[in-house]
Amino acid sequence: MSTATLEAVAGSRIRRTRRRFLVIGVLAALVAAAYAVSLMVGETFYPPRDVLDVILGETVPGASFTVGELRLPRASLAALAGFCFGLGGVTFQTMLRNPLASPDVIGITSGASAAAAFAIVVLGLGEAGVSAFAIAAGLGVAVIVYLLSFRDGVAGTRLILIGIGIAAMLDSATAYVLSQAAQWDLQQAQRWLTGSLNGATWGEVVPVLLALALLGPLLLAQARDLFMLQLGDDTAAALGVRLERTRIVVIVAAVGLLAFATAATGPIAFVAFLSGPIAARILGGAGSLLVPAGLVGALLVLAADLIGQYAFDTRYPVGVITGVLGAPYLVYLLIRTNRAGGSL
Repeated sequence: MSTATLEAVAGSRIRRTRRRFLVIGVLAALVAAAYAVSLMVGETFYPPRDVLDVILGETVPGASFTVGELRLPRASLAALAGFCFGLGGVTFQTMLRNPLASPDVIGITSGASAAAAFAIVVLGLGEAGVSAFAIAAGLGVAVIVYLLSFRDGVAGTRLILIGIGIAAMLDSATAYVLSQAAQWDLQQAQRWLTGSLNGATWGEVVPVLLALALLGPLLLAQARDLFMLQLGDDTAAALGVRLERTRIVVIVAAVGLLAFATAATGPIAFVAFLSGPIAARILGGAGSLLVPAGLVGALLVLAADLIGQYAFDTRYPVGVITGVLGAPYLVYLLIRTNRAGGSL
């Protein structure tokens, strides 16, 4: 290989690295800005100085309760859950090399939702019990989909189709449970199923933070092998990737993140589905999408929550706003795939 070629390759690598760090830096700054706005804006506006004083533990009349007990847990949960949704969603899309391989599509979210509805309506459990049921169901559905799709390895198309079928059955089960619910239980279940940050508390923030602190690094440690899976199983294996071990590790980590986030906020629609493609478009293929997709997810949830609270006369749950944003993209993606002559 000539010197000129080596210099061109090195220059291209440097440009991709610079673009990657620039994109991550800009996304992190946007997340920080949206987080700050969420703490300052509301029925009463508090200047940055008051907000900072509250965060540092000082007593500020009015702001200590409004910011410290209401806005700070809500914004923190929005950022953490959004990061978990983005990180978990792009993991499945990367591993299966298909933008439709999102937890919203392949049944994981539906499993958590069905379990939560059952726990609320039939068992009458409280917040902790509902969360536990949702986490267990999300993990259980992921295992079932993986096992049913396993045949000399896991094919992305087969896993997606099986996941869609299981999601349809679980959605039907959820609808049946809700049809038998009393009025109060129905309201509580619908509020959870919509995806909402209303009434967020530190008790909901802490489990999501712990899940991200434990499972996030585990997932990021697999970033190289996960990126190699995009090249195909044979190529990845030739490059030293232990295929099934890598898949099991990333599935467990991703489902754990998604399950804990869903248990805290409900299934916020399409965040896991949208984060990866948006990050890929911005990044332009410059390396792993895990961190950029996580930041996009956090930004989507924070921005959607601000829009739902203050952009209209009526306040809407965050899941309604993300659903309005995500549904057209899903239709567009299906149309584009069909025109290209591809399949799921």
